[in-house]
Amino acid sequence: MEKNGVYLGPRLRRLRKDLGLTQASMASDIGTSPSYIALMERNQRPVTAEVLIRLAKAYTIDLSTLTEDKGEGLINRLKAAMKDPIFADIEVTPVELVDVLSNFPGFTEAMLRLYTAYKSEQFALADRQQSVAGAAAVDAASDPVAAVRAFLAARRNCFPHLDAAAESLAADLHHIGGLHAFLKQRHGLNVRRLPQDVMMGSVRRLDRHRKEILLDDGLDVASQNFQLAQQLAYLEVDDEIQKAVEGGNLLSENARHLAHRALAGYFGAAVLMPYAQFAKAAENKRYDVEAIARQFNVSFEQTAHRLTTLQKPGQERVPFFFIRVDNAGNVSKRLDSANFPFARHGGGCPLWSLHQVFSMPRTVVTQWLELPDGQRFFSIARTVSSGGGAYASARVTRAVALVCEAQHAERMVYYDRNSAPLYTPIGISCRLCHRPTCTSRSEPPIGRSILADAYRRAEAPFGFSD
Repeated sequence: MEKNGVYLGPRLRRLRKDLGLTQASMASDIGTSPSYIALMERNQRPVTAEVLIRLAKAYTIDLSTLTEDKGEGLINRLKAAMKDPIFADIEVTPVELVDVLSNFPGFTEAMLRLYTAYKSEQFALADRQQSVAGAAAVDAASDPVAAVRAFLAARRNCFPHLDAAAESLAADLHHIGGLHAFLKQRHGLNVRRLPQDVMMGSVRRLDRHRKEILLDDGLDVASQNFQLAQQLAYLEVDDEIQKAVEGGNLLSENARHLAHRALAGYFGAAVLMPYAQFAKAAENKRYDVEAIARQFNVSFEQTAHRLTTLQKPGQERVPFFFIRVDNAGNVSKRLDSANFPFARHGGGCPLWSLHQVFSMPRTVVTQWLELPDGQRFFSIARTVSSGGGAYASARVTRAVALVCEAQHAERMVYYDRNSAPLYTPIGISCRLCHRPTCTSRSEPPIGRSILADAYRRAEAPFGFSD
């Protein structure tokens, strides 16, 4: 900034190009010389107030669009890109980044586009790496689970019209006297609980002939209520669910069936945990999952699952990512409203406590996470169980995690105000993580050459060439 003007070179050049003008034509329009335009565009002369006024009159523009500082977003993107471990051995100072942005905005944009394309290709390659060895990468048509995850993620796992219908139904349930009374009065259906051997592998079955809903008597109360609420989705809002599925343009019938089931489950959870009431409880209890679960008489996993759906426009709460894995690391569910990169890839980093909670059953474990690009998150993880209900009945134990951006962590009961966050460096997958010193690495990262260890063996599993 000078006393008699401000340096706006890149923005002036962008304005001229957006208007389709040469330096000579712009100079003619505002009464100056082409050489002076060139000097201003190279930041060798400031743009004075008089020149700004002439520009505003000549091209009928709002001066604020030219003078407001739009460089902050670009410089933050550039800084984030340079944090990628692939640039770790290149020393670039913040001053140099500002100089590049100020003097070479075109190069900056090109660099960011190239980096974005590079990251996209890394993700695509990781997808192919995760497919069965030797097999081609599967597409949405042949991978219905991936297709449904993409369908839910595109909508941030939030369906306001289903929430509205569920809230209305929940109010009716309250007045009539609960799920059993509602099913009897509205649909003429009785609820019966039968032994597992009679149910023959089913946990819920609708017997239209006898007008009964049959439940496995090994289900706990939370699971019974959820099954009844999900059955109500098919009875009450099946057409609305079908329209939502059709809007997803899913390519395979399997994907459409899975999406339909997912939305029926969404509606069932919304009946048991109505949006406005649940969102208020989440804030009041500071996202204490166990406390919220007890208030609504639902399970820890059902509550964690529901917390990912609180993104209704105008009534948003903390955006969460949810993941569920077994003790072999297989992912059985991913839901995302937090833009967490693990929503699309990974979940298998051994440094994440999600994979360690199996040794601490039903204990909530907190952890601060930092990804290779510098993004920071806060995670809670705990084991959950399903099945059982009788001696020798099969029981399945899995681990679930809820993750939010670090900036939201202080809104949660799990946040410790008395200690500074200690971040664990994790990676989306070993193939995408360029941290050279990670001792937990199982594979080398994409694009790095491995050094022979004839003369030196590093502590990390692989040594990499610079």
